[in-house]
Amino acid sequence: MSQPVLYTLEECRFCHKVLDYLKEKNISVTVKDINKDQESREHLMAIGGKTQVPCLILDDKPLYESLDIIDWFEKNWDQ
Repeated sequence: MSQPVLYTLEECRFCHKVLDYLKEKNISVTVKDINKDQESREHLMAIGGKTQVPCLILDDKPLYESLDIIDWFEKNWDQ
């Protein structure tokens, strides 16, 4: 599995929910703000067909919704 990438927006409270969880659990992943990085916005749109955030990209597959992302980390992250 490739490293997950989390797409966010600075002003998104659901993104902050995921980021706070990652910080609390000391989980380090690549985070890309789609307002600050046009290439990331375009990549997110190409993969999922929308720019909804938070979005965790796992092996080029999007996972949306903050609770689903947190749940994925709880069940799958053991690094």
